[in-house]
Amino acid sequence: MTAERKLKDLGISLPEAPKPVANYVPVVRTGKLLFVSGHGPYNDGKTILSGKLGKELTIEEGYKTARNVALNCLASVKANLGDLDKVKRVVKLLGMVNCTEDFKDQPKVINGASDLLVEVFGEAGKHARSAVGMQSLPNGIPVEIEMILEVE
Repeated sequence: MTAERKLKDLGISLPEAPKPVANYVPVVRTGKLLFVSGHGPYNDGKTILSGKLGKELTIEEGYKTARNVALNCLASVKANLGDLDKVKRVVKLLGMVNCTEDFKDQPKVINGASDLLVEVFGEAGKHARSAVGMQSLPNGIPVEIEMILEVE
């Protein structure tokens, strides 16, 4: 099943591709690799959630936020490629979690993105990953995600 079809079957519509909030581009392609800049939980240019995991936000809220951020990444990928079916493999994901010093569940939060990628791309969605804690992220967002994808 194709990624585009899988999204429809899951009842998921991608948001509008977010616009960069500084001096960078959302996606860079070199050869067969697509590098996706760090994306956050922005919908229609507005932050949908802010705060720290382990203080204001729960693991479940973080998980849902990571899923939303992955959808934003995919929206930028689709805007660049024209079709998500051109993605051959999700190679690497870097998930950054804005959290308290003693928070230790970054992997559980970033699973929100990883689970979505496997739902959409199947085996090709399984990826190498880092899930790390950060003292802060831009605009107080709880999650930022970067991706590297292999494309046609």
